[in-house]
Amino acid sequence: MGPTTLGAALEREHHEIDEWIEGFDSDRLDDRERVESLRRAIGALRRHIYLEEEFLFPPMEADLAIPTMVMLREHGEIWRRLDAIEATLDGDGSEDSLTPACRELLVLLAAHNGKEEPIFYGAADATLSAAENAELKELIDSGRMPEGWVCRQAGVGY
Repeated sequence: MGPTTLGAALEREHHEIDEWIEGFDSDRLDDRERVESLRRAIGALRRHIYLEEEFLFPPMEADLAIPTMVMLREHGEIWRRLDAIEATLDGDGSEDSLTPACRELLVLLAAHNGKEEPIFYGAADATLSAAENAELKELIDSGRMPEGWVCRQAGVGY
């Protein structure tokens, strides 16, 4: 049985994404499995950001304007780091840079998730309507990110 609340489902995704990123730095996987683990994490993290920006944040943005702004800015930084990691995986950089890049990404995600989970995920279960909550949970379980979608702050450098 899966998580019973939307907040728990989103938090579970955070943990899964972290595990897949950590898989790249694992000596228990062969090279192909390490790359697959990292690509799975990148895809899942991009989709997770999409779900938050398109479905989770909008109903809460009026009451949580400043925290939403912070989350969007951090999503942009995460997105740009994912772009750089993907470029390296696709042969546009030194593979030696991937392990430190993954470790830096995990540190960034830990700081980001440490703010996002208590502020937004707790509020999601209380703020979103039953229909919005059910729709977002269904998207978490089976939804896909539209082709070509990028987060709001992807092109904004800080």
